[in-house]
Amino acid sequence: MSISMSLTTLTSHSFLLGTNYTYRFQVKDQIGSYIYYPSTALHKVAGGFGGLRINTRESVSVPYDRYPEDDYTVLIGDWYTKSHTDLRKILDSGRSIARPDGILINGKSGKPDGQGEPLFTMKSNKTYKYRICNVGLKTSLNFRIQGHNMKLVEMEGSHTVQNVYDSLDVHVGQCYGVLVIADQAPKDYYMVASSRFTKNIMTTTAIIRYVDGNGPASPDLAEPPVGWAWSLNQFRSFRWNLTASAARPNPQGSFHYGAINITRTIRLVNTVSRVDDKLRYAINGVSHVDPGTPLKLAEYYGVADQVFKYDSIGDEPPAEITDVSLKPNVLNMTFRNFVEIILENQEKSIQSWHLDGYSFFVVGIEPGTWSPEKRKNYNLLDAVSRHTVQVFPKSWAAILLTFDNAGMWNLRSENWERTYLGQQLYASVISPARSLRDESNLPDQALVCGIVKDMPKPPPYSN
Repeated sequence: MSISMSLTTLTSHSFLLGTNYTYRFQVKDQIGSYIYYPSTALHKVAGGFGGLRINTRESVSVPYDRYPEDDYTVLIGDWYTKSHTDLRKILDSGRSIARPDGILINGKSGKPDGQGEPLFTMKSNKTYKYRICNVGLKTSLNFRIQGHNMKLVEMEGSHTVQNVYDSLDVHVGQCYGVLVIADQAPKDYYMVASSRFTKNIMTTTAIIRYVDGNGPASPDLAEPPVGWAWSLNQFRSFRWNLTASAARPNPQGSFHYGAINITRTIRLVNTVSRVDDKLRYAINGVSHVDPGTPLKLAEYYGVADQVFKYDSIGDEPPAEITDVSLKPNVLNMTFRNFVEIILENQEKSIQSWHLDGYSFFVVGIEPGTWSPEKRKNYNLLDAVSRHTVQVFPKSWAAILLTFDNAGMWNLRSENWERTYLGQQLYASVISPARSLRDESNLPDQALVCGIVKDMPKPPPYSN
């Protein structure tokens, strides 16, 4: 199985496309469409992001044409004209970075004026694969291709039931793989991305050109759908394709996730408040701060108790969250337990959550407050296995997964302002066997810091 990563770098203060690099690696699984970005210091703002394409082996079938005429990566996202250092200063001062300045498609901002070079080209009656990813900081986007339908075939590593859409809501951090047939009159058409759930709609365009035609695209662009209820209904139409080989052959939780007994339920409520007159975001009343010694290093060296405390939040949120504390937020997870996580959003803005290292089954999203009775509405048959999930205003989302991968994993907001100011936590998953079958040793060349800098390395894991 091969992976191609096209890393797009942009220059700060500019809408100009920088340099593209393509790397090729050999990997084991995680077939599908993803994005890359650095998770520190707001470098994502400066354009440190790119698309990841992980292709299946030739011997493994896929439920659509393996060889489209071309395979295009479309990186859409909001954009700030301030540099990442300026935005960090704003957040460090206790203020919000407020609304973005615009929307970009592959690093460029366009208008429906018929000007500019095409971003992509198509030949009449050929089929193309588009991998659409939201690489922005905070804004959900509606994506559409003028005059063309999109057949959804994959999202974040899972093959889906192949429904056809005229537009898709792509929330921050999410990726979709769609097939588009060039079946319209040969001329130029617009690719459109518009902000969702914002007071003022921001829109940008890019040109798709039929190489066997001519003529400018019509400026008559469809408006994005109105209201988040439309987006919720679209989510409910997403289904895992059970009749084909899964894009991930064996996602965590197994194919029969609906028949596994839940061993732990964790309800997480996001809040916004001010601490010492500075803006902070929290989960169940705790706003995460990084300690001087990285969490996993402290755990690996056996000095976690000197750096942080496990389970500083409970599995149930406080009845009323009035006080917010700043400290490392680490959940102690039992290896291979099947866990239900409820993400409750009591705010008026949409949330987007990402769990690194794992895929999870999104079994339900509904308005209101979660209760155990809501489980009767779960999709326990063909929910899509993915890595990022949206939670609509005044709503909740339920995910199911097995923590069968030892390590220290990060559950975070994909709204990077919120992550930077504390809306994240870590899940510690320790294998009691200390076996190389479950986790690798710390590499010899790995840098260490904090209180473990001068400590001898612990005994290595055994076979």
